[in-house]
Amino acid sequence: MKIAVLGSGAWGTALAIHAGREHNVSLWSRDAAQADAMQVDRVNARYLPDCPFSEGLTVTAAPLGAWLQAMDLVVVATPMRALRQVLIDVAPWVQARVPVVWLCKGFEAGVDGVGRMGHEVCAQVTPQLLGGVLSGPSFAQEVAMGRPAALVAASAHASVRETLVQAFHRGNLRVYANADVVGVEVGGAVKNVLAIATGLCDGLQLGLNARAALITRGLAEITRLGVALGAQAETFMGLSGLGDLVLTATGDLSRNRQVGIALAQGLTVAQAVEALGHVAEGVNSARTVVQRAKQLGVEMPIAQSVVSLLDGVLSPQQAVAQLMGRDAKQEL
Repeated sequence: MKIAVLGSGAWGTALAIHAGREHNVSLWSRDAAQADAMQVDRVNARYLPDCPFSEGLTVTAAPLGAWLQAMDLVVVATPMRALRQVLIDVAPWVQARVPVVWLCKGFEAGVDGVGRMGHEVCAQVTPQLLGGVLSGPSFAQEVAMGRPAALVAASAHASVRETLVQAFHRGNLRVYANADVVGVEVGGAVKNVLAIATGLCDGLQLGLNARAALITRGLAEITRLGVALGAQAETFMGLSGLGDLVLTATGDLSRNRQVGIALAQGLTVAQAVEALGHVAEGVNSARTVVQRAKQLGVEMPIAQSVVSLLDGVLSPQQAVAQLMGRDAKQEL
């Protein structure tokens, strides 16, 4: 199988390493110098310095073009803000013949005031593509090292789901198929915002009880928004809902969790992101998540507190006080 992975960040590189153990994988980088260095050194020194490349992985910086026609699968591994343009660039070369899937988790900050998930971006600019998303609880470093993990392949097209399983279901990585694209993408996007809240909780040393409450009520917020957008409620008890939320909210490798911890220590948002050195999608998509929720009349108090914190409206202590001071209500 021939697979193109477009984007040489941590997660794209990790999946390319994994798939390259069995398939022929072309890992694409925008930076020609970086691509040359990775191809020679057989490692992504910036993001995964301790994870050598697999035999089937090659690196290229060739312009996106005719070489994509030879692929059986194209995987977009860019941040959410770049997805729209990459889909536009790829579409003329693959049309509706080759599945094109994305890894990014978040809401695009729409120029028209409407924040969109990956499948909504695809439907707007490249509706002819056979699109889908690969998501779930997964730290890049652990997947690259071959440690056990499980992902979910979501698409409206059965052929796309089957291709993703064929591409990545091997060794210590299990891939489950799911037709609920909306649910999988909502879970993957909103958990990043809630992980900032949980990092804040831990950074303030509020205790394990508080962490458990935040995760549980956060899952309720994800489910409310997802169902309002047309998702199936049961999806949020799966890998892209509960699984991804627990991992991102509690794992020390979580970028969004680290942002919350940094904010609790008094750093500004800019300082926290700079210290991280990676993209934290929760910072980029928090406002859009709350905006979509308000448009649908969905209550998301934790996500709203995160936005107020990121905007400097509330201090970490005030954000906690605001959540704890809410009126009593029924759990469901």
